[in-house]
Amino acid sequence: MAKLTIIIPYYQKEPGILRRALASVFAQTFQDFHVLVVDDQSPYPIDEELAPLGEGIRERIAIVRQSNQGPGGARNTGLDHVPQDTEYVAFLDSDDIWTPDHLRNAYQSLTRFDADCYWASISGGDAFYYHFGVADLLKSDTCIRLQESPLVVEIPDLSNVMLRNWSFLHLSCMVIGRSLFQTIRFDAALRLAAEDVLFFCDCVLSSRRVVLCDAAGAERGEGINIFHSIDNDSPEFLQQQFNTFVALETLESRFSRRPSEIASIRSYQHTARRQALWSQARRLRRKQAPQFRLLARWVWRDPKLLQSALELAVGKLSPQR
Repeated sequence: MAKLTIIIPYYQKEPGILRRALASVFAQTFQDFHVLVVDDQSPYPIDEELAPLGEGIRERIAIVRQSNQGPGGARNTGLDHVPQDTEYVAFLDSDDIWTPDHLRNAYQSLTRFDADCYWASISGGDAFYYHFGVADLLKSDTCIRLQESPLVVEIPDLSNVMLRNWSFLHLSCMVIGRSLFQTIRFDAALRLAAEDVLFFCDCVLSSRRVVLCDAAGAERGEGINIFHSIDNDSPEFLQQQFNTFVALETLESRFSRRPSEIASIRSYQHTARRQALWSQARRLRRKQAPQFRLLARWVWRDPKLLQSALELAVGKLSPQR
């Protein structure tokens, strides 16, 4: 069997998006892989999507079909179906594409440096302006250079660095070893936000060694993206912020003895509360009722939401100088 299994969750509404991702997979300079596509009840049928592919390529693709469980649930299904003799698992979102040397760089880095978690940099269009590459970390953080071409580094304080800003990490650039893919899973309930960040942290905490490569491993696509399809005025925005808070709460328990990480997490929690409350204020301005049921659930779990509401109200009512 193959050294590496590629897991692709599939949920798209337009033809050709998955085929574009698969074309980048089969153009890899490293070819010892097995492809596992999880059809998460995609609106555009996977059989029609794969029909134009040649028979030789279709034979290398295994399909697992399931009722819709969201991206985390689809990836978990993929992880549960990884063949026993696979050494590494790579993730690819169905609307992203890999650069030709991504798998080769990942496999060489993981084996040369005896690591079990790897990330490459990612590139993207203007919509993903917030992403930055691994080389940018050299400007502000302590990095150990392991290799110059392509640049491969490790960061002794990676968990603290990623909790300050995880925009250099992406699932389509992540490859993990057996000790991780056999034991760690996504929180599928967090399907609107943050399930990837929680997975990242769990992998970092469980890894013997994590290596980062500055060479771009993938390019962001523009298919269905659940997180980015929800803006501040979407009905789902409050649920997204609540899920983000729940994920942060879980992270807080993971880092209970690390004060600097806790400080970053609590700052994000404060932001999630304020974002949620501003969204409800905008609903009132549009003469729409607040989402009381979900707000009540949040307050029950996090009484500090009431304090944040009071602070915002006081700030709104205070005279401007």
